[in-house]
Amino acid sequence: MTLRLNNCTYTYRPWRPPVLRDFDYELPDGLTVLLGPNGAGKSTLLRLAASVTRPRRGTVDLDGLPAGTGGYRRAVAWMPQTVVPMTGLTARDYVAYVGWLKGMNRRDAWDRAERALARVELTARAGTRTSELSGGQLRRVGVAAALVHDARVLLLDEPTAGMDPRQRRIFRDLLAEVTGDVRVLLSTHDVADLAEEADHVTVLSQGRIVHSGSTDSFLAHTPSDVSSGRAAEAAYSALLEGTGAVSG
Repeated sequence: MTLRLNNCTYTYRPWRPPVLRDFDYELPDGLTVLLGPNGAGKSTLLRLAASVTRPRRGTVDLDGLPAGTGGYRRAVAWMPQTVVPMTGLTARDYVAYVGWLKGMNRRDAWDRAERALARVELTARAGTRTSELSGGQLRRVGVAAALVHDARVLLLDEPTAGMDPRQRRIFRDLLAEVTGDVRVLLSTHDVADLAEEADHVTVLSQGRIVHSGSTDSFLAHTPSDVSSGRAAEAAYSALLEGTGAVSG
């Protein structure tokens, strides 16, 4: 399934310059890592793609299915940058509730919530109230909520923030498992986090795309005198230098 942003313009305030202007983007197969400095438009792109906000101009669709429709929302899962605990709901309640909001019946949502939590190694915390979870655990609940229904596209905004190295490894393995069936767009500030394991890399700067292509084509921007362990970081810096942007 192909998710497209077509000639989209978006601004948070009418009197401010647009974050994205006449923006076109098509999400490729597999795992795409979305990079860019603060204010580049990464979260805005994800929110438009998730149908959380609407463009001032332009359209967003999934194989011709317009954003905002029930079918679109069922097919596209979004994990925001901040996962807010819901008072009184356990981890399993939370994930099941998201499944229900996406159109699942209560029984299926409840059963699938258990499996989704197991995939992110939170079975032991399924009955814990979300307000009592650590920041890293709460983000894993957010990942489980994004996986609970039959989404065809996953949009993940800084999903590994707050996770320790082992949890990050689990998350990478999980992404490797699902990207055969689902297209994933993942925003991150940690350039080395997934860039070298991704199928594609998209780099935003000041609301425009400065690179969108395979991981190999992204790494081709690495200066020749840089060690392999810093290749992704150096390629990212080299791309931004041409725009006058500062990474962050």
